[in-house]
Amino acid sequence: MDIQGVVAEGFEPVRDAFVRNFELLGDRGAAVAVYRDGRKVVDLWAGTKDADADADGAGDGSGGAEPWAEDTAVVVRSGTKGVAAAVPLLLYQRGLLDLAAPVGSYWPEFKAGGKERTLVRDLLSHRAGIPALDRPLTPGEAVDGLSGARAVAAQQAFWEPGSAHGYHAQTYSWLLSELVLRVTGRSIGTWLAEEIAEPLGLDFWIGVPEDEAHRVGRVAPVAPPEHAGSLRTRPRRNVAEAYADPSSLTRRAFAAIDPLPDENAPEWRTAELPASAGVGTARGLARFYAATVGTVEDGGRVFTPAVTALAGTELSAGPDKVLVVNTRFGPGFMLHGPASPLLSPASFGHPGRGGSLGFADPDSGIGFGYVTNALAKSVTADPRAQSLVRALRTSLDAQA
Repeated sequence: MDIQGVVAEGFEPVRDAFVRNFELLGDRGAAVAVYRDGRKVVDLWAGTKDADADADGAGDGSGGAEPWAEDTAVVVRSGTKGVAAAVPLLLYQRGLLDLAAPVGSYWPEFKAGGKERTLVRDLLSHRAGIPALDRPLTPGEAVDGLSGARAVAAQQAFWEPGSAHGYHAQTYSWLLSELVLRVTGRSIGTWLAEEIAEPLGLDFWIGVPEDEAHRVGRVAPVAPPEHAGSLRTRPRRNVAEAYADPSSLTRRAFAAIDPLPDENAPEWRTAELPASAGVGTARGLARFYAATVGTVEDGGRVFTPAVTALAGTELSAGPDKVLVVNTRFGPGFMLHGPASPLLSPASFGHPGRGGSLGFADPDSGIGFGYVTNALAKSVTADPRAQSLVRALRTSLDAQA
């Protein structure tokens, strides 16, 4: 495997783990980046730009075996949620959004269906009680900028908002997008680009611009290699049953868009869906997270120290009504725990179903990003991402 990029002295274990991801865990095209104290210490990429390209150059005709380039970007699915979480937190930091206020004070239509007491912090921490829809949206409705907000506003809550939590896998897109629109008058993709991505020089978009579309690689589902053995992901029986049952809240939450969208379609890549359709590079993810806990080289920082502390504050913990495991969430970020191990108990970030991962660790000054075009069956703890996190921890321990 021809690994491109650089690794600072002391971080060689991350490179070794990245190589093993291709040799043992089925990666086809991927990148990993790490910042420490605002300085880039890992920046690696390898494989093909398109996951469905054959090694000999054959494939579906969409790019053959074009190599993954330094600036290749891919959809990161729910990895988008972590980046999107910075938008309401920055609005809070600037005094434009009250996390303790009812959502309905900004978005009056949202009060319907027993949701009048839902607070902004409930929405951000997956406690709003509407992870699914009585009538799923079509892919076209999901991206039209109107149907999603109307659907979640009218939806009857599945539980009393604020009383429990359950992962809002798809509905989070329309909840957060509409809240930001009501507060700022701008779409979340536009706000992110103008206020965060462009000032920091991030290659990350919620809604890919036309002039950047050529950089985006194709994603595809892949099965773990047979020789991976015990490294293959095996969910607990009750979790597997929840995903298999069409009537379960788990299945309904992930099927809030039905049929499943084509994630390689131009209309999906350009959609402003902060739950699932963000597109970026590993470097963009790592630099973003580094800027949430400090100042990055040739750039700035996103949060004040007080808001950095808030980002890692637990708002939800325990049994998740959708994921059927114990999860922990802060205001938009998933927190370190058994369901989604990050670097340390202080870490906050978000995985993407199928492999991608981004997080910050304020204790060590780390910003981490991993993206892949080979989408596995993992939901919150992909073996490839976890291998890289363990290698990073080994590197830091050796330098302590």
